[in-house]
Amino acid sequence: MTTRIVELRRGILKKNDELAASLRRRYTSAGVFVLNLVSSPGTGKTAFLERTLRELLGQGARAAALVGDLETDNDARRLAASGAPVRQINTHGICHLDAEMIAKHIEGWDGVTLSGLDYLFIENVGNLVCPSSYDLGEAVRVALLSVTEGEDKPLKYPTLFNSADAAVITKMDIAEACGFDREQALKSLNEIRPGIRIFETSAKTGAGMSEWLAFLVEAREKRESLA
Repeated sequence: MTTRIVELRRGILKKNDELAASLRRRYTSAGVFVLNLVSSPGTGKTAFLERTLRELLGQGARAAALVGDLETDNDARRLAASGAPVRQINTHGICHLDAEMIAKHIEGWDGVTLSGLDYLFIENVGNLVCPSSYDLGEAVRVALLSVTEGEDKPLKYPTLFNSADAAVITKMDIAEACGFDREQALKSLNEIRPGIRIFETSAKTGAGMSEWLAFLVEAREKRESLA
């Protein structure tokens, strides 16, 4: 039975990886830069993304978001207030997004085409385990960690943080009140993913957002030059 389960899982991941590779080619052809944002529940991912979308739109960039949740469209409605096109993906109990879900939801999106976007953000389901195994065709995977979660979160969930291209620490405006040990958090991140790009941010105050936005522009331009 154990062997059968392992084989089934390998088959599922192989199919996902093949579809993700196809999505990646579509993204590249359309010239859209895709980011997959992953965190545990309550990290402030939606607030961070909402601020990111507002800032990008304010700079004249074209950005949209796909939002994954088990149920409700609460986060999608919140993000739509930024003025960006947003589409909800409800997984109905599944703890991650996969490439097939993404492929289905970028089709038939009224008024939105991939070639009409500069950035597409995928807000994954709040989970630090399952999403780490599923490639969504993204150019950049971003792992978020809040000051309320504990500095050792990367050590407890190494697979996710090791697979990330960048890390964002959120809610820095309350770091002192939470007794957040910044140096220990940075050490934990670098222990799991040496040299990872780290952004210390606050969606509330805007701290660290300029560095984050500059990274987005730089990473997208670099991606385009390699295409």
